[in-house]
Amino acid sequence: MRKISLILSIMLALSMLFFIGCGQDEAASPAETENSESSEEKAMSSGDGYEDGFYFAQEDGFSEKTGWKYMALLRVEDGEIVEATWEGAHRNAGTSKKTQSKAGEYGMVEHGDAQAYWFEQAEKVEEKLLETQDPAAIEYDEDGYTDAISGVSIHINEFVGLAEEALAEGPVGRGMYEDGAYHAELDEFSHGWKDYVDLTVIGGYIVAAHWNAYPEEGEMHKYEYSKEGKYGMVENGGAQAQWWEQVDKAEAYLLEIQDPSKIEYTSEEGHVDSISGVSIHVKELFSLAEEALKEAK
Repeated sequence: MRKISLILSIMLALSMLFFIGCGQDEAASPAETENSESSEEKAMSSGDGYEDGFYFAQEDGFSEKTGWKYMALLRVEDGEIVEATWEGAHRNAGTSKKTQSKAGEYGMVEHGDAQAYWFEQAEKVEEKLLETQDPAAIEYDEDGYTDAISGVSIHINEFVGLAEEALAEGPVGRGMYEDGAYHAELDEFSHGWKDYVDLTVIGGYIVAAHWNAYPEEGEMHKYEYSKEGKYGMVENGGAQAQWWEQVDKAEAYLLEIQDPSKIEYTSEEGHVDSISGVSIHVKELFSLAEEALKEAK
C-alpha cells in the first residue's frame, strides 16, 4: 500500500509539472504572436519601419460631382517620411489643384467663404502626417472632416486613405516625366474641327488626359458638342458609342500605358484593337500626347 501510495504521489507530481509546462508554452504563444504583430505594425506605421523611396497612390477615377481626383506623394529617408504632398488633377487636365489654388483660380475663400485656400489647408494636413508619421493616427469623422488639425475645414479622408494605400504598396519610384501641365494641338482644322490634347503630370506620372477639338464655327468644343448629343455618331453613323464616350476610354488607356509611343495602330487612319469599345481613330490623341510630352522628358 505504501509503495502504491508513493507511486501515485510521483505520478501526480509529474502530471502537475506537465500541465505547468504546457501552460507556460500556451502563455508564451500569444506573447510571441503579439510581439510579431507589433513588429509588423511598427514596420508599417512608424518612422522606423518604412522602406526608403518614393511612394505614390491616386484615386481610381475622377469625381462625378467635382471633376477632381486626388493623389498622395510621399518620400521616405532613413525610414522616416520626410516629404508628404497632397495633390489633385481635374478630368479636363491642365494645371494641378494646388497650382490653381496658389494662383487664386480655385476661389474657396472668395466664392466659398472658406477660412483658408485649399493649398494652405492641404499643407497643414501634410505637416500633420510628417508629425504623426502614421496616416492612421490622423482622426476624422464619417464625412471626412477633422477637428485634430487647426485651420483645416476641408475633408481630409481622401489624402489619409491614399497615404495609407501608398505606404502599404511600398515605394514605386517617380514616373518618367517632369511634373506640370502640357498642351499640344494640330496646326489646321479638319472636317470643321482642330484637335488638341491637355495632360497633367504629377509625381512623374500622367494622371489626367483630355482630348478635345476646337470648332471652326461656333463656340462649343467637340467633346461637349458630342456630350450634348449634337455630334450624332450613334444615331447617324451607327457607331457603338458616342464620340465623347470613346474618347474617355482612349484617355483612360493612355493613363494606363503612360507612354503614347507604345500604341499600336491597325490602320493608317489610326484605328486600334487594344482599347475595348473604341472604334474611332485615336491617332490624333496619341500623336498629340507624344508632342506635348516632348517638353516633359
